[in-house]
Amino acid sequence: SAVGRGPEVPFSSEAYRISAASRGKELRLTLAPLGPGPAQDLVFRFGMSGSFRLCPAAQPPRHAHLRFLTAESPPRALCFVDARRFGSWRLGDAWQPGRGPCVLSEYQAFRENVLKNLEDKAFDKPICEALLNQKFFNGIGNYLRAEILYRLKIPPFEKARTVLEALKDQEQARRKKNPSLTLSKKLKLMRENPDLLELCHTVPMEVIAAEKKLLDPDHSDNYAAFKDWLRCYLVPGMSSLRDRSGRTIWFQGEPGPMAPKGQTSRKKRAQLKADPEALTPKVTTRASKRRPRAAAKPPKPDTEEEEEADRPRKGRSHRRRKATAASASPELEVPVKARRSRRTPGRRGRGEA
Repeated sequence: SAVGRGPEVPFSSEAYRISAASRGKELRLTLAPLGPGPAQDLVFRFGMSGSFRLCPAAQPPRHAHLRFLTAESPPRALCFVDARRFGSWRLGDAWQPGRGPCVLSEYQAFRENVLKNLEDKAFDKPICEALLNQKFFNGIGNYLRAEILYRLKIPPFEKARTVLEALKDQEQARRKKNPSLTLSKKLKLMRENPDLLELCHTVPMEVIAAEKKLLDPDHSDNYAAFKDWLRCYLVPGMSSLRDRSGRTIWFQGEPGPMAPKGQTSRKKRAQLKADPEALTPKVTTRASKRRPRAAAKPPKPDTEEEEEADRPRKGRSHRRRKATAASASPELEVPVKARRSRRTPGRRGRGEA
């Protein structure tokens, strides 16, 4: 599309087959001609809102930035859809350098990569921030880290090395106790007493293996099923803080010793779970008590990232709107002045313009 940020794809063929392979947060498509000619590989990253949809070619969805057309009649289009345009694609078959083994398809290599590199400076950070480091946790994102830490009752701002070194000691003790465990017994132990690295594999597998496609954006029922599956992320009653990269982490209980200074943990109200159309809860301030809000803002879509809702409200534009409304109604001028005259001298000048 004209607004797509990805490169042009120099490929044409009368007929070709598409195959795909995934690794962590990346997906590789291979376009293989059914006749003569070389194949073309594309590697995609999805950002926050990227996805693929198959739809009638004459009715592509909005923000369809790349389309693969079928030869049937009427034709359909496999579209790469990305409303926020955080996703991308690049030519070639190489995975992005610097990403570690996939938590799903390369679990054993992923586990070894973490445990043998605990001296890396990435593990000086809180465990919630380390879990987003794709060099070690390729495939873990914001909602998954919250769900994983919640299930193990690990404070999100506990030091990552402290958490993982304890896990390493447990693994060595387990091997000494049961040196001849079969694969089936190992899997049984993983299910019964999972550790953090095992949950990095099993929790995303729950989403993939669900009977419904929980993240299908075309079906609202499936999105509702995904929300019901969540135990911590965006769940009413859970607390939240922003980590040092600005991402919001949801958790229960104490945040941990490395929690950012100067932040107050906020809890999500229960009404948002029951009524996704409800307005964002208002924060009562001294200014809002003095000047009630003239008109409520329209609700934001429930699919917006939670960080948008967490941003502090602006106060100046509210005061300007109130001042404009007062000047448009002369009969309100006298009581407004009367109220201001009773204020202390230190506050008299604020907002009178």
